Amino acid sequence: MPQKIRTFIAVEMSLAVRQAAAELVGKLVSLSDDVKWVDPHNMHLTLKFLGDVDETDIPRVCEATAAATADRAPFTLRMFGVGAFPNVRRPRTIWVGAREGSEETVELAGRIDRAMRKLGFPKEGRRYTPHLTLGRVRRGGPWLAPLGEALVQHAALDLNETRVDGVVVFSSQLGREGPTYTPLGHCRLGSVE
Repeated sequence: MPQKIRTFIAVEMSLAVRQAAAELVGKLVSLSDDVKWVDPHNMHLTLKFLGDVDETDIPRVCEATAAATADRAPFTLRMFGVGAFPNVRRPRTIWVGAREGSEETVELAGRIDRAMRKLGFPKEGRRYTPHLTLGRVRRGGPWLAPLGEALVQHAALDLNETRVDGVVVFSSQLGREGPTYTPLGHCRLGSVE
């Protein structure tokens, strides 16, 4: 019986973006004990979460991702602005948004979503919004107000840029110390002339 691999497709962030995000988290971490912060080494921009995939299907996922991205030219993505889903008054997910390059990222995610639907994965249920997750709130409450205020203060923060010249199919193994992400396939943008 094939092993199941928790799988997602993402853009890796540049060192400059991860360092800027780590500095920001350093400023926010003291405002709440109720947030599980993402390790800067693991920061990425998810394009499509696939869930548990049979290991025998991983080559097809990589091939379909490569085909969906091969004729897409590389671009620059500027990470800009801090916020939260659903909002800063009731934060559940704390994120950094995207500015220049966000339309290209939405289009890239759409290409990948369509390619994965052909393999039987479900269509995304909501509109894709490019964001880099910084942390997830474990439990809400009025004690999160200082964190919400800090997010508002950083709403226009520029966190540098990433050159998007490829996407990566990752496995995610959950552990006590947090997830471990392993690349399963690299797909270069613009590999078709």
